[in-house]
Amino acid sequence: MAETDNQVVRSKRDTFKERLSSKYPDKQFEDDEELFGQISDDYDTYDDELNGYKERESKLSDMFTSDPRSAHFLSNWRDGEDPVIGLVRQFGTDIKEALDDPDRQEEIAEANKEFVERVAKEKELEEKYQANLQESLANLEQYQADHGLSDEDIDNAMEFIIGVIGDGVMGKFTPETIDMAMKAINHDTDVEEANIEGEVRGKNAKIEEKLRKRGK
Repeated sequence: MAETDNQVVRSKRDTFKERLSSKYPDKQFEDDEELFGQISDDYDTYDDELNGYKERESKLSDMFTSDPRSAHFLSNWRDGEDPVIGLVRQFGTDIKEALDDPDRQEEIAEANKEFVERVAKEKELEEKYQANLQESLANLEQYQADHGLSDEDIDNAMEFIIGVIGDGVMGKFTPETIDMAMKAINHDTDVEEANIEGEVRGKNAKIEEKLRKRGK
């Protein structure tokens, strides 16, 4: 009985704060402004994602309603059926007749051109991605070694960067992100000003020392 009485009952607020802290380890949520501000941002993100899902679902629903054969085609393709066979199965010889139609050759040629260009572009982007990824991994390893960081430190840094990128894709720019950007932009200027101030203090100290010696 005593053991039960001594148990600490956590409030729902503390439980929710703990969940947010595990999701955003770089934030402290020390006051209600920060806590509820993050909740509001998350709700905005969820609403945007939900609206996107609903819009895509509506478009698919309209497509399937206008021609149920498209739903059967996609379903069979998902289950492993050859898409070429699936097209013939659902649309019959209409596909072949369309391909052989002299009046549609220009249209078909243009569509095939777009396909070839898209495949080539995707291949080019994939090659660039792989090259950049290898270079980035090498840079991370070197940075980790130069600064004596642990794997966890690097993982946290990358998680933060990816989070910023993800927010940007969603059109979300938080005050923390803007503050981080401003600090990065002004870093060199701040360092230069600090160096100049240090030089000035050093020169003033030397002048004061000379004047002090002369006054003796």
